[in-house]
Amino acid sequence: MTTPTARAAGPAAPDGVAGTRVTRDVEAPARVAFAVLTDARNHGRWVPQTRVSTDGDPRAGTRIEAVSGPLARFGAPGLPDRMTITTYEPPAGDEAGAAPGVAVYRKDGPLLLGGASIVVRPTGPGRCRVTWEEHVPLAGPLPAALSSRLTAPALAVMLRVVLARAARELAG
Repeated sequence: MTTPTARAAGPAAPDGVAGTRVTRDVEAPARVAFAVLTDARNHGRWVPQTRVSTDGDPRAGTRIEAVSGPLARFGAPGLPDRMTITTYEPPAGDEAGAAPGVAVYRKDGPLLLGGASIVVRPTGPGRCRVTWEEHVPLAGPLPAALSSRLTAPALAVMLRVVLARAARELAG
């Protein structure tokens, strides 16, 4: 696997903050995969027990709220995850070697802080490599370096599930 370029890097985690990164090859053109994966309105189909709303199409400044919980998809209360897209740069093309697409999300609380990024790198005709990274400390009295180590394992499982579901949908 190649080392990401500066443009392809996600947000740098503060010193000591743990995170998780999942990479998956996807059978879809990079521009299509980027558009679908970065549109949070699609995440409700892939993230278990979660509903998602946004204030518009994905772009820098778009605000997102995901609510997760046993009955969240049916309107019940749950854990809110508020985010803002801070960087939104689609891939330069679909051919291998084209500049990757990068979307960076800032987690705005009230409980989940930190950030996430989705990088979509073209690898050939109709194929791309997706890297989704999250570092999520909790708000509150625990140090970020400790609370992020508590969230990282669950995030790793969630990201594997999400990317598997998204890849199946994109390939179909």
